[in-house]
Amino acid sequence: MSETHCFTSASFAYLDRVRVLGETLRRHHPEWTFWLCLSDREPAGFIFDIAREPIDHVVRLEDLGIADMKRWIFDHDVVELCTAVKGPMLCRLLELGADKVVYLDPDIALFGDLHDVEALLDRHDVLLTPHQLEPDSEHQTIVDNEIGSLKHGIYNLGFLAVVNTAEGCRFAEWWRDRLLEFCFDDIPNGVFTDQRWCDLAPAFFAGTYVLRDPGYNVASWNLSRRPISIGEDGKIYAADQPLRFFHFTKINGAGETMLERYAGGRVAVFELMHWYRSRLAANAPTGLPLGWWAYGSYSDGSPIQRKHRLAYRARPDLRDRYPDPFTAGPNSLAAHFAAAEP
Repeated sequence: MSETHCFTSASFAYLDRVRVLGETLRRHHPEWTFWLCLSDREPAGFIFDIAREPIDHVVRLEDLGIADMKRWIFDHDVVELCTAVKGPMLCRLLELGADKVVYLDPDIALFGDLHDVEALLDRHDVLLTPHQLEPDSEHQTIVDNEIGSLKHGIYNLGFLAVVNTAEGCRFAEWWRDRLLEFCFDDIPNGVFTDQRWCDLAPAFFAGTYVLRDPGYNVASWNLSRRPISIGEDGKIYAADQPLRFFHFTKINGAGETMLERYAGGRVAVFELMHWYRSRLAANAPTGLPLGWWAYGSYSDGSPIQRKHRLAYRARPDLRDRYPDPFTAGPNSLAAHFAAAEP
């Protein structure tokens, strides 16, 4: 392996987004190798043929060498799991010999090339993008964006780039180890999946570079300071700089509300949203049950409640008694929780 490798992490529920990312990545970087780290299994009757996907390689959970995997998976909900595997996957690609590794969230689409990222990795070991590049001024905007960053992390880990140097590998191994043990959505205790950890990266790793170009990682949380415009030549800009990639987080939920709030009436943002929705519709997987996630239920099909995961995570007695927490039936973890229900 050599050159630049890019990976994303997802379950099958995000396959439409992975496909759009893959399409746009191949448009702007056909020379890059694109990997999917898949935190899921196929449901019965669903066919996933990589030869028909804009993906070069798929790595599954069992390929990552994670110890005590069933218990480890059960500890996490789908978002926590899809972020927790990013560290092991990064290390795997570096160990395989990738020169440069770029991570992109599945709900990102490229609108320009990332050659500057490759050039920066010739001089720096780790690249991060902050949620915000400059202060906001309105009260609600400060609450939404700046306080949001204080809760969720200064840097958005929808993007990360690492070079295969001793320092780059040291960062990757540190991040992997933290995510294997502490990748939880637990803001009251100072943790938000993979992001809050990287607040420490510039202090711990001297080769960390903060990428401050407003065209990178544009999203609802920074749109107030990065207005989108489309030139007469059809090129898209963010704060008058070429748009490199847009992060369509929660486009059918809270993220859409925030985009509309901070679009400032600019039509260009809505054109991007319309384009992205149309590409998602064109790439929707067929035959996938609504809300599917293989690790979201016990073996009998009953849903795993979040409080079950939290209790199992916190109680060594339950972990010792039920080494396969997904199994249902008598003398199972599911039966234990069912008996405890009022």
